[in-house]
Amino acid sequence: MEILHFEFMRNALMAGVLASIICGIMGTLVVVNRIVFLSGGIAHAAYGGIGMGFYFGWPYLPSTLGFSLVVSMIMAAVTLKARHRADTIIGVTWAVGMAFGIILLDLTPGYNVDLMSYLFGSILSVPQSDLWIMLAIAVIITGLTAFYYKDLLAMSYDEEFAQIRGVPVKAIYIMLIAMLAVTVVIVIQVVGLILIIALLTIPPFIVERYSSSLASMMIWSSVAGMIFTTCGLCVSYAFDITSGASIIMVAGVAFFISLIADQMVIKYRNARQSHLSKHKIK
Repeated sequence: MEILHFEFMRNALMAGVLASIICGIMGTLVVVNRIVFLSGGIAHAAYGGIGMGFYFGWPYLPSTLGFSLVVSMIMAAVTLKARHRADTIIGVTWAVGMAFGIILLDLTPGYNVDLMSYLFGSILSVPQSDLWIMLAIAVIITGLTAFYYKDLLAMSYDEEFAQIRGVPVKAIYIMLIAMLAVTVVIVIQVVGLILIIALLTIPPFIVERYSSSLASMMIWSSVAGMIFTTCGLCVSYAFDITSGASIIMVAGVAFFISLIADQMVIKYRNARQSHLSKHKIK
């Protein structure tokens, strides 16, 4: 409880909670729609917007958000029109966008940007103004997901059935990618490039097999993200190590524990079924 005496730790914990809610909802949609690679592409390509902002002296949020939305729409169009080439084109866009941003940062006169701060974020230095922005984005994303829940559910699990039912699949998919781009831009400045990918993928992967519905998967993914960020911040405070990396390691350990536990459960079930089969034969 000692960490709650410091304002920067309270802000960091709140930022972790909000990031977990946003990534829990969007990460669930990313995992069930199998667009993890696309989300990674948007996150890396966002460096182009960061570089443009610093080079031209533009505010971070508009420049990065605009660049990321353009890149995400290109990726969405590619995945809709040429899925057999989508992974290649997304990979190229990913690399070019990141390289473009790094070059612009190198060319920015009189200012050297610490790229590590964008890789692992600066969650310990989150101001209250950013918390209000994250809260607004969390409310908007939650509202849109709740309003279009049935359409998102149908598109995520059976696209052909959704089209037959009259769901505007392309429009919903483009909205999903746009929401993902906004999520990346808002959260990346707080938790960093690597952590946002971890929060988008690890919690939904862990809770997917234990969830009975898409909504419950979103809720439990958000809860898992909160646990990971809180434990990671405590570990960071206790051992005086980088907070973003600590959160990632906590999530990574939980990921591998879940894999091992699943394998043990599968082996136990197989052994039990084999034993029951032999008993019936006798």
